Amino acid sequence: MCGDSRRILPELPGSTFRMAYLDPPFNTGRTQTRQSRTVRQDAAGARVGFHGRTYSEVRGQLVSYDDRFADYWGFLEPVLIEARRLLADDGTLYLHLDYREAHYAKVLLDSLFGRDAFINEIIWAYDYGARTRRRWPTKHDTILMYAKDPQSYHFDSTEVDREPYMAPGLVTPEKAERGKLPTDVWWHTIVSPTGREKTGYPTQKPEGILRRMIAASTRPGDVVLDPFAGSGTTGAVAFALDRRYVLIDRNPDAVTVAASRLASLGATPTVWEDPQPVTTASRPG
Repeated sequence: MCGDSRRILPELPGSTFRMAYLDPPFNTGRTQTRQSRTVRQDAAGARVGFHGRTYSEVRGQLVSYDDRFADYWGFLEPVLIEARRLLADDGTLYLHLDYREAHYAKVLLDSLFGRDAFINEIIWAYDYGARTRRRWPTKHDTILMYAKDPQSYHFDSTEVDREPYMAPGLVTPEKAERGKLPTDVWWHTIVSPTGREKTGYPTQKPEGILRRMIAASTRPGDVVLDPFAGSGTTGAVAFALDRRYVLIDRNPDAVTVAASRLASLGATPTVWEDPQPVTTASRPG
């Protein structure tokens, strides 16, 4: 769906989704831009590769969005309120943010869901990108997990991918071969600049992160909601795991990228555009 989640979500029927994953703009204060690039063999190319072959670089579509908000929580809170309404009684919400807003989000979600509905603070740690010598480099995101009903929510750890033991010699060979369940700290690389997942959309999240959440918190056939769909990673993983999905983004570039990505996987996505345009008041400040 192409449109503003704050307008679209109230039109959807309540208790519909087993899981909601929200990866909103992080309020970084700048425009996020990414351009995909590919290389092709070219006798006149400037890049030299294996066996002296030369290549030229081909620039793809430039996609961007404005990540500056005059009132960030005025923008995000209505979406969180609606996401809770739309969750099934045993549904789960995951909110993905970084250090700028995660602490404020915890306080707000405690008030919306109740403090007892807080299940996990997941730390996604990675080691890639720019460095600084003025402080400890920030190399993690925070994912807050809340249950609509903390006494009855779906979570199946047997469906989650397992990790190697850091000290395999301290466990039995059988355990070492099987691996261990992830904790609330996930060491996972970002999307590879040259990998098959890469779409060229800024701030794209890796499929492995979404796969853990969707596999654990939904069953085959369940419906997953993503109100800030971006490049469509949630839909791609849901489709691969035999789940259904509703993706929403107000950026037409994002909808185009996500629909194309899903179609390339063999899905047949239906694209719907909100006839009411995004107003100036609902755009980032």
